This record gives sequence, C-alpha cells and structure tokens, in this order.
Amino acid sequence: MNVRAIFIDMDGTLLKASNYISHRNMEAIYRLINQGIQVFLATGRHHEVTAPYHKEIGLRTPMICLNGAAIHHAETGRVLQKKTVRLNEDRFHHLTAESPFNVIVHTANGLYCKETNEEIDYWTEVGQIPPRFIGDLRQANYQDVLKYSVRTGAPSPELSDLFKKEAEVINWDDGFELLAPNVSKWSAIKSLLREYRISPSEVVAIGDGPNDIEMLRHVGTGVAMGNASEKVKAAADFVTGHHENDGLADFIERYLLKSYESNAI
Repeated sequence: MNVRAIFIDMDGTLLKASNYISHRNMEAIYRLINQGIQVFLATGRHHEVTAPYHKEIGLRTPMICLNGAAIHHAETGRVLQKKTVRLNEDRFHHLTAESPFNVIVHTANGLYCKETNEEIDYWTEVGQIPPRFIGDLRQANYQDVLKYSVRTGAPSPELSDLFKKEAEVINWDDGFELLAPNVSKWSAIKSLLREYRISPSEVVAIGDGPNDIEMLRHVGTGVAMGNASEKVKAAADFVTGHHENDGLADFIERYLLKSYESNAI
C-alpha cells in the first residue's frame, strides 16, 4: 500500500508525559518527511499549545486542533476552518456551575475557565496566552465556542448523555468534552484529504484516546498506542508500544518506513 500521509495525536502519542518529543520520535518523523510522506498533527489541544511543537518538528502542514473543531494554517496560525458548538447555555450552566468540577470553554478568541489548574498553567506557559476569564462562567461574555471541556474527575456518562442531542460527546476517564455535531478529528482529516487529493486508504493515523477512535476506524491504517484503552485498541488495525517507550517511532520504524520502501504494508 502506498502511504502518502500520517496524522499523529499529541498527548499520549507524540509526547511523553513530560510534554517533550523524544529524539527517536523526532528522527522517525524526519525520515517520513524525507520519504515524501505528509505529516500532520491532530490533537485535542488548542492552537497556541500545538504550534510550538509543530514548529519544533518543522512541519508545513495545517494543524488539526480541538478534536477537529479548528484547522490552522501551518505558518500564520490563521483559522482555515472552524466548527462552533451551540448549547443551551442556561441549561449547560445549570448542570455544571454549582458542581465542584472545572469547566473549560475553548473559543475562537481564547480560553475561559471556571478555575485554573496545573494543566492550564502549562498551557499559559507554552502558548504565552493566559485564559481570558477565570471564575463563574455565567458571568463570562464568550462566543464562538469550539469545545467545552467538563472535568468531573471521574467517568460521567450520566451527565454527558444529557448533551447528546445538542453536541458530539467525547467521554474521558475524568469527564467529557462537547463539540459541534459530527465534528471529530476524522471530519477535519476528510477536509484536508480532499484538499491534498489523498485517499483515506493512503493514510495512517495514530493515537491513544477516545477522541482518536473515529480517525483510527476510517483511515487505511489505524494505529493505537500501547497506553490506549481496550476500546481504542479495538478500533485500530495495529497496536504499538507505550508513548513513554516511543511507541510512535517503533511503529514507523518497524512498519511504515520499511513498508513504504517495499510497498507492502
């Protein structure tokens, strides 16, 4: 099979828990690029905390951010495509405002959150842009929401199910995220594949989270990380090593580079 593009998740895939790209992962990506394979990042992160890693690798491809809700230009960061989610805000805040968990609202103009934490402090350090608002989100004046993130600290399908008629729901072990209906990394990938005139059968995608399941199922070759859940692994064609052990590079070295040369994946 002729592989022309690879879409790589960031957290739990490209990055170690320390938020660094290993030398081995970097080298494997360089080898792919040198073979003419288009390399894309597809992440749940917002643009400001994606772009520094995109630049570090030296990629010139658009960035898929916020689980497909936004696609950004490689050089300028300009939004090439965005999909906003519209909830009944009164109902959303009634269900979340009085509860002891954090709520993060990603908008086209920045981040709004109920409270700050270590993760948001890291985002501020890397992206160099602090949240536009911290506090009771009922008092925040935001618009053009791309993603809601509700951090309950535990799986919360009974709460997330209440939003299924309004939004695309992604359930995590520590809460859930809400996107516009039918928005996913895969929906954004489809847009880019049309632009680049690449068939899904010519694509590899690799990731570890529930937000990666759609892209793993629909591309030619879906790869789950060793640290992924069983549900994510079940959606993939291959399972590679743990992200702390360079599972991304392991797959590229073992299958992609060799198979690209022999056309035998």
